[in-house]
Amino acid sequence: MSGKDLSHIRNFSIIAHIDHGKSTLADRMIQMCGGLDAREMKEQVLDNMDIEKERGITIKSQTVRLKYQAKDGQTYDFNLMDTPGHVDFAYEVSRSLAACEGSLLVVDATQGVEAQTLANVYQAIDNNHEIIVVLNKVDLPSADVEKVKEQIEEVIGIDTSDAVEISAKTGFGVDLVLEAIAQRLPAPKGNSEDTLQALLVDSWYDAYLGVVILIRVVSGTISKGQKVRMMIANAEHVIDNVGVFTPKQEMTGSLHAGQVGFITGSIKQVADCKVGDTITDVKLPCEKPLPGFKPNLPVVFCGLFPVDGDDFDPLKDAIAKLHLNDASFEFEQETSAALGLGFRCGFLGLLHLEIIQERLDREFGLDLITTAPSVVYKIHGKKGDVMELHNPADMPDPVKIECMEEPWIKANIMVPDEYLGSVLDLCSKKRGVQQNMTYVGNRAVVVYRLPLNEVVFDFYDRLKSITSGYASFDWEVDGYEESDLVKVSILVNNEPVDALAIVVHRSQADPRGRALCARLKDLIPRQLFKIAIQAAIGGKVIARETVSAMRKDVTAKCYGGDISRKKKLLEKQKKGKKKMRSFGNVEIPQTAFLAALKMGDG
Repeated sequence: MSGKDLSHIRNFSIIAHIDHGKSTLADRMIQMCGGLDAREMKEQVLDNMDIEKERGITIKSQTVRLKYQAKDGQTYDFNLMDTPGHVDFAYEVSRSLAACEGSLLVVDATQGVEAQTLANVYQAIDNNHEIIVVLNKVDLPSADVEKVKEQIEEVIGIDTSDAVEISAKTGFGVDLVLEAIAQRLPAPKGNSEDTLQALLVDSWYDAYLGVVILIRVVSGTISKGQKVRMMIANAEHVIDNVGVFTPKQEMTGSLHAGQVGFITGSIKQVADCKVGDTITDVKLPCEKPLPGFKPNLPVVFCGLFPVDGDDFDPLKDAIAKLHLNDASFEFEQETSAALGLGFRCGFLGLLHLEIIQERLDREFGLDLITTAPSVVYKIHGKKGDVMELHNPADMPDPVKIECMEEPWIKANIMVPDEYLGSVLDLCSKKRGVQQNMTYVGNRAVVVYRLPLNEVVFDFYDRLKSITSGYASFDWEVDGYEESDLVKVSILVNNEPVDALAIVVHRSQADPRGRALCARLKDLIPRQLFKIAIQAAIGGKVIARETVSAMRKDVTAKCYGGDISRKKKLLEKQKKGKKKMRSFGNVEIPQTAFLAALKMGDG
């Protein structure tokens, strides 16, 4: 295959804010290029998971090859990457962008530029992408095309004179997008005769094929039967299948420079497929690996425990399988006094945590208890040692701690003018520091530094509710800072429940402890004896609630007679309750743990 054949290949991703119509546009393109018959066509073709369809969000980047007959009579191969829009999955976006030369920037003509539009477009610019601006939903009565074009030029600085106006839902203008891709996006560079160098973009587990690896061939050719090496993992494999998605799996036998496709090679070990690795030929290896991607770092940690202790092994297998599909989630085994054996897992954000939890429930039928999410704190000991704290239950004795640092983030919030006051109020309540504020039309772009543990709990939900859903929010981790942090322990009947321990700023400890006790009081079922629920910092109790005892009417059978008979029975009951309280074991239902997660300060 000669180098000129590359001129007919276009690798591009679709980037946009959530709900601006990426997946719908991908559907229309697949339809117009004949990727699927009319009877096979369905909404959100590239969103394979049920959760993606139900929530209407993309979680995993998907790829598809389409054949397009341009107006100049040439046939082009389009490799399309549909990427997620949610901030928790920005990592998926960065991987997809590294495998492409161009991007379609989809902006909703009724909403305009949003926070994640900015974040994703800057990533595309960092990857030197050619960008085509696509204005979607122009058929809606509230669309204001000229205003949005102005906004894109002002905020992002991209020329919009040749922006394509479309309605992905009806298909209006999608043919112009396909033509623009063919004419305006650059062809990939590379030579099929050179040494093999391919980038491992993603990997997932298929019950029939084993591990399926999505690759972008940068140079050389990869073929069935070839022996390849993964350079970072230093593992060798013989390739069984090579193919592309159209979106159906289609075996092609080989992939050449500039192409995107998948390979399988009876790979059993998840660990062998490191995202961002370079694949090369065993006999003729390339000199150095490709730059790959920045490793993504989990920012939110929580414990996952099976409700039934016998489910520990199935949970272990399920987590290992999910980890293959989702390299961005980390886990290690841990034991809890209250909950038994389980795993400490790291996630990219709360939505990511929710999705993983839901997938474990649906795909593997597991009943799980999730502990309160926490972030990674750095603890400086008196002896000069530094440790990372992932689990509040592991916090050392305060006497041994010199100081503690917590992670901060830099947040970009875009909000209509009328809601600005409430947003500034929310950010200052969350200990935020304002860094910048600019205006684009009637919308404010506010830049804040916020402590991550304040954002993890309920910041996103609160932001959406105080702005009627109009605010958009994007963030990145911005280093560590020393802070006055304390561990709040929860005691039920004088027994500490390690799963409910939280680390908070001292100023938040009292309200958070009181709210948690009040919430648990409503959730823990009444017993035949009183239950004390306490929040404590070290040995000092800062909040207490009491679940009153159920009262069995022991005097029901006493008709008339002397009052002393009733007193005798009540006295006997009192002694029994006292005895029960000393031996009584309080079962905390799963709802109580989940409610502890949803703790707002409202």
